[in-house]
Amino acid sequence: MPLFAEGEAIDPYVILTHYFGFSIPEENIGAFLYCRCQPAFPLSQGGVAIFQGNDNIEPLDMAYIDYRNTMPWPEVGKDTITYANGLKLTFLELGKKIRITYSSPDGQTTLDIVQEAITPMYARGHVVPGEELNHSSGMTTGGMEQVMHVTGELVLNGKPYKVDCFNARDRSWGQVRTEVKQAVVAPPVGWSPMTFSKEFIFGQVGYENLDTNPPWLDLYKPMLEGKPTTHFAWVMVDGEKRDIVRVHRNVTEYHSRLLCAMKQEIEAEDDRGVVYKFKGEAIAMSNMPAWPNAALRVGVYRWEDEQGRVAYDSYQEMWLDDTPHKMMQANINK
Repeated sequence: MPLFAEGEAIDPYVILTHYFGFSIPEENIGAFLYCRCQPAFPLSQGGVAIFQGNDNIEPLDMAYIDYRNTMPWPEVGKDTITYANGLKLTFLELGKKIRITYSSPDGQTTLDIVQEAITPMYARGHVVPGEELNHSSGMTTGGMEQVMHVTGELVLNGKPYKVDCFNARDRSWGQVRTEVKQAVVAPPVGWSPMTFSKEFIFGQVGYENLDTNPPWLDLYKPMLEGKPTTHFAWVMVDGEKRDIVRVHRNVTEYHSRLLCAMKQEIEAEDDRGVVYKFKGEAIAMSNMPAWPNAALRVGVYRWEDEQGRVAYDSYQEMWLDDTPHKMMQANINK
């Protein structure tokens, strides 16, 4: 969590982030634990958001939310990071094991979970479109994702729940995540990790393919034609990571108000020619606060592959700038 020396030049939109999540599929519950720091100010934002079901149109529709737009720089200890709203990260083993705790002001919602890695940290460039164009921060830039086994307890509005699931975590550092109006023009981008077991895991970040006739096609086809629709993708088979050379993503149903993907199909091919096919459906979905000039949808997906294996994992979809407005104005439906 570095800060800069006095007088050192730094882009105000440089960010450092931590994302953690978990789900309780039998209760249609998902959680979004997010921390975003901007060292130029210095300040942080983020917190705890817990949602249930698919009708979370506004952030306050969620079962519980304590997400703060402006907090001071977190307290950083030898192996801890603590935010002003009480969200605390304790790094029990760097890169492998993290304890996350939180308690609401009234004590009715608490969280005590441990996230333990089942994969190495996989390096990636960027998730949010446009970040690859802005690297003027002077910092080392990058990101990583890692699949975690999450165990512990959630008490939600006084009701206790056991947590035992898989969920990917994500980190970004030194990237310029601009909030300038119309600085980034892109269709919705979806992140869909899925963990079927410790031996079989898939993940990708990308757009819907143009040949599926997505509802934004007329708006963004000229800028995407002939370009890759996938930013980053990988698969783990029997503990071995393989690169993905092709992804085809087709959304078959959208949320009537949030406009995000509620059902989708993904076909991917690895560098050995093995083809994988997945079908997914959201069991929980929410509008999620993140940062201005963007809209974030976060859900829990049930995925099934051709062999009948089932995975539950977080799904995230980022809408940038004018995209929702343009789509709603045009009333485009697939």
